Amino acid sequence: MQLVALQLNSQVDWGVNREQISQQLKQLPVARPCLVLLPENFACMGSTRDYQQLAEPVGSGKVQRQLSEWAKEYGIWLVAGSLPTLVPQKNKVHTTSLVFNPQGELAGYYHKLHLFDVDVADARGRYRESDSFVPGSLTQVISSPFGGLGLSICYDVRFPELYHALRLQGADVILVPAAFTKVTGQAHWQALLQARAIENQCYLIAANQCGVHEGGRETWGHSMIIDPWGDILAIQGTQTGVISALFEPQKIENIRKSMPVLHHARMKPVWSE
Repeated sequence: MQLVALQLNSQVDWGVNREQISQQLKQLPVARPCLVLLPENFACMGSTRDYQQLAEPVGSGKVQRQLSEWAKEYGIWLVAGSLPTLVPQKNKVHTTSLVFNPQGELAGYYHKLHLFDVDVADARGRYRESDSFVPGSLTQVISSPFGGLGLSICYDVRFPELYHALRLQGADVILVPAAFTKVTGQAHWQALLQARAIENQCYLIAANQCGVHEGGRETWGHSMIIDPWGDILAIQGTQTGVISALFEPQKIENIRKSMPVLHHARMKPVWSE
């Protein structure tokens, strides 16, 4: 059972990004089941207008048809990091993570809860996702051969209460597709990811964007796969590429049995839907 992260340098054009993903999928491990994570904004790294032009209804559209075809062609569980999806009767969109099973069926989806409205000391300086996107309101755990897949997107990783809620809902693998900036990534990316894996005793797959994108945005890369003890099983660095690691469900069981932190917790979860 394989866990895989694809690290991309997505630009505005979907056709260019599609070709980049297609080439990386050819490098997948042979073993199945295989769980593959794409980064946030895998289809388009652009402006509000770019996202609105690409946005699709959940369950249909050219990008989602391609994702379904890839899942079937390679026989994989494909978690499509984030795609702009239409919000009915509003002039904005959700940023949405979509899960496709090996039959090409949409098994579930999640709208990003926490929007990145932050000032960063980089060339861009100011990020306001709320100018483009509407936040979601629900957590999501999807059943799979890997156990429960806990969905999240990028900036969510700074909010541990979300991941505690996912663990309570049965998450065994946490998915963190991202477009973490170089500045914030260099400072906090690895620490946040290891903390989320350790405190929830889950495997964690983080697929990040890397390099310079149109408009001057620069992302950190360093996609990684982490086990429930916090050990980094695979890491990519700053270039595009594919990483993989073995999923061992017995490791989750052993760690949770020897250190049952969920049963020891005395504080009630602060998260409420």
